Amino acid sequence: MVLSKQSVLLLFFSLAAVQVFAVPLVNLISDAHARRLRAGELIIQTRFKNPLPELMPQNTDLQRIVNEARSTLNPNIIVESLFLYKKPDHYHTSADKWDDEQKIGILNQTLAISTLTGIQYYSASRGEMRTFYEYSSVIDGPQTKKPAADPVLSSPASVTLYARQTDLTFGNNIYKYDYTAARDAVIFTQENVTSLSVGIIPVIGKGNLHSVLAAVDCGDSILIYAVSMVNSVSIPGLRDRITNSFSTRAEAVLKWFTGRLDNELFK
Repeated sequence: MVLSKQSVLLLFFSLAAVQVFAVPLVNLISDAHARRLRAGELIIQTRFKNPLPELMPQNTDLQRIVNEARSTLNPNIIVESLFLYKKPDHYHTSADKWDDEQKIGILNQTLAISTLTGIQYYSASRGEMRTFYEYSSVIDGPQTKKPAADPVLSSPASVTLYARQTDLTFGNNIYKYDYTAARDAVIFTQENVTSLSVGIIPVIGKGNLHSVLAAVDCGDSILIYAVSMVNSVSIPGLRDRITNSFSTRAEAVLKWFTGRLDNELFK
């Protein structure tokens, strides 16, 4: 069978359309931020009073998720972080194409909610390491709250689950997690199902915390972006504590996630 010129062109563009290419780092973030990340720096920014995300990568799926959450929440605190994770040389498949095995593996690492139990962070005020999550478990639902096993997927998919987590700042609470396996990113969001309190003082109402973590493919690296958007009550003396809590959360979760990549996915 002889294909016409038009058929050949159609076949070429059809095949090209199914290729998934990693976006270069410089197309995702500013040159200045890219240089800092390549030097091994963790970038963290905090802003108040109707703040806008400033570190968010140029990724359509991520921007949609963050902007929808922000418009719903109308936050008065935003804490963002950026980090560049270099894939091990022995695990490179192609410098310019997302690898499905990596995507599924990354998604399953983020689903390992139980492994957050016992993770630690450095407390600058105390000058020592402290436990972040004393307890973390997937549950079967926000009403029954029965512990369940961490899900393990065999293919990229969107997933919603609930978790019960106890931390030193806000105590014992229920959170909703939504996971999205996008074309060139794995994204998950955390929303508080119960109101969060500091001691006996309620400071963040139900649904007034939205945290997003995204792992965006950059070929030989993974760009990790995290943002916590909070609509918190204004109580003198508590804003700094709440803000510091989310800054340490970002560092602790980042350390947990990259540790999972090192010890489970890319070992």
